Amino acid sequence: MSTDGQTNHLSIAGDSTAEPDPEAPDFASHSRNVGRLRSLADVLVETDEKLRQGLTAGSRVWPTGFDALDNALTGGFRSGELVLLGGPQGLGKTAMALQMVRNAVAANRSAILFSYEHDAHSILERLIAIEAGAIKGIEAVGLTKIRAGFEARHSRARTMRERFADTVGGAEAVEALEGYADRLHVHTSSGMHTTIDAIRTAVNEVLEADSRPPLVLVDYLQKVPVPGVTNEEDRISVVVERLKDMSLELGVPVVAIVAADKSSLVAGRRMRVNDLRGSSALAYEADVVLILNDKYDIVAKHHLVYHLGNAERFRHWVVMSIEKNRNGADHLELEFQKRFEQGRFEPEGRVVEEQLIEERVFQN
Repeated sequence: MSTDGQTNHLSIAGDSTAEPDPEAPDFASHSRNVGRLRSLADVLVETDEKLRQGLTAGSRVWPTGFDALDNALTGGFRSGELVLLGGPQGLGKTAMALQMVRNAVAANRSAILFSYEHDAHSILERLIAIEAGAIKGIEAVGLTKIRAGFEARHSRARTMRERFADTVGGAEAVEALEGYADRLHVHTSSGMHTTIDAIRTAVNEVLEADSRPPLVLVDYLQKVPVPGVTNEEDRISVVVERLKDMSLELGVPVVAIVAADKSSLVAGRRMRVNDLRGSSALAYEADVVLILNDKYDIVAKHHLVYHLGNAERFRHWVVMSIEKNRNGADHLELEFQKRFEQGRFEPEGRVVEEQLIEERVFQN
């Protein structure tokens, strides 16, 4: 595939034969019903027929692989949903989203990543680190060593498995990637050319080639161009509306990373949904809004003053606020431990017990 950019499988030599997904919805039927007036009787008959055939009815769910988040979202992301993931720079938005994509394809789903920030090889390096961490935990090879392994010019190792044979979890990670590489599609996107139409065309190609509707990740939303629209607020409104339309019409979840307004990028200040660039349109159209913040920046004073070891401990955790959730509970605060040396987070997570505030207690 090459839609105004380049879409690739993660091309790692291995068995790419995939079993059909018995739970996959009938994409042709779904497309025929979009924009069509139907009686409730038709919907009842269609739903009953699906159940008689042993198929699922209603929304399809893509687990994120982050246990606390999946519990809060009653299973994960759903078909037809637009999910926004925001937060300050350097707090792991891409890492978390890519880990969600990895978890989806490892669970026999498919996914397509539109990357306006990284090329396919950089994505591969990150996935090896994430996979190694999933296999071997905190002792696994880190992202820096993985990059160095690829950049070594005179190594006698001719394959990726050989390159990482002496690392903790590296060779096993490559083997694991081989098992799902055909289900993960990476589109090297351009802020000049990869429009919503280009995104939709690529998603349609994946749908036509695979019985599994993909989880769609856009990294990041404000980079998507809209020809003829120069005002940023208007452009963001068009992009978010059309991403939402695409999620409904194609029956896929769309996860979009979103950037913050420059004025909100103040160290030690808690980021909220209204700090995102184009926040009014984003908050209205989205089904789920997730905002990341550094735990140290937003924890109440008494947790730091009276427990001196907490300050350093809290720096290793990120708080995820579920600021909007159309299909379940919102205003929940979850936390996940950072493993940034491996480009990932610990997936278990938990509900935040400490009191949170809007601005850091101690300013540097």
